Amino acid sequence: MLSRRTKAIAALAGAASFALIATGCAAGDDTAADDGGPIELTVATFNNFGYTDELLQEYMDEHPNVTIVHNVAAESGDARANYFQKLGKGGLADIEAVEIDWFAEAMQYSDLLAEAPDSVQGRWLEWKEAAATDADGRLIGFGTDIGPQGICYRADLFEAAGLPSDRESVADLFDGDWENFLDVADDYREATGKPMIDSANSVLQGIVNQIEYTYTEPDGAVIATENPEIADAYELVTERAIPNSAYSGQWSDDWFASMANGEFATMLCPGWMLGVISGSAADVDGWDVADVFPNGGGNWGGSYLTVPADGENVEAALELADWLTSPETQMKAFANAGTFPSQVDALEGEELASATNEYFNDAPTGEILSSRAEAVTVAPYKDADYFKYHDALQNAVNRVFDGSEDASSSWNTWVAEVEAF
Repeated sequence: MLSRRTKAIAALAGAASFALIATGCAAGDDTAADDGGPIELTVATFNNFGYTDELLQEYMDEHPNVTIVHNVAAESGDARANYFQKLGKGGLADIEAVEIDWFAEAMQYSDLLAEAPDSVQGRWLEWKEAAATDADGRLIGFGTDIGPQGICYRADLFEAAGLPSDRESVADLFDGDWENFLDVADDYREATGKPMIDSANSVLQGIVNQIEYTYTEPDGAVIATENPEIADAYELVTERAIPNSAYSGQWSDDWFASMANGEFATMLCPGWMLGVISGSAADVDGWDVADVFPNGGGNWGGSYLTVPADGENVEAALELADWLTSPETQMKAFANAGTFPSQVDALEGEELASATNEYFNDAPTGEILSSRAEAVTVAPYKDADYFKYHDALQNAVNRVFDGSEDASSSWNTWVAEVEAF
């Protein structure tokens, strides 16, 4: 039986809706991992999944005939472009990571992906597993993490700005709506002359991930340009987040470097972002994480591992994907990078409840992220077209940030793009 905590986390199920368009099935043949012959398995991820060299070496030690090559894209969009360019045509890795914002796209081609073994069914939160099950009942995605969000902040920079810096007081400071969050950002900018927020589009992402129906509805209706909640989000971001943000978007070289040089003081932080920060600013003391998020709760991200059915080592890849997404391995990944588990046994375990993160001032990250997961009541419906609408809206924010268009003109450009899709 699930505990109250896991039931609350499972409430994401009511919020996480996916349009899954799936077709038939196909299977690939290969040399199995246990036949003794040498096998090279390629694993393609993005950002930081917590798959350190040491973690992958554990598997290779247990399977001496297997060599793992891990390729990491800078960000999810790069991985997506490569995935859909090569899916079904050859050239993908043996294991390919897929991010939740474009997972429904991948499900359209479930017949090109290998089916997970029956032994893993029931491993994940119900909604996480259901989203990876196609119309024929084939489970084609191995869930990795989910992305409950808190606020990461530089305690030293808050102190210098005259703001509270301990995580309980920071949680009180940001306990409110998005207007309150941006009011604090105004105060920080007035005190320091610097922006408080890393990127304007991270604020857009946070707001949009609290809207149930964003760009489309389950009946296929496109509501993107007529949705008042999207219009309000865009207006708030362009009017108030842009002046308080160091960057328009994330994942540039300068953005990575800025985590260490004090250009900004806060980031909206899903669990997986903890590893991005600690990996980019390893020598910086001062980062912490607070149990709070504007307007309640929000989930950003969470991914799956998929195995292309035309790979050379499908059975061996399925075995590795099984191991990488086991509760035990996911907890190791969480310790490495903050990738909050989607596996029921991991969510129920004492190891998660007692987990701390030394880099973030010994923050009780297991407790904080569990609390943040419980706070999530809504997540957007994401069909196969979600990514293109959202990406185009982010580009609209980019144009306002760089001054190439004003807010009204850039919105109109976005409307024209949506109508042309």
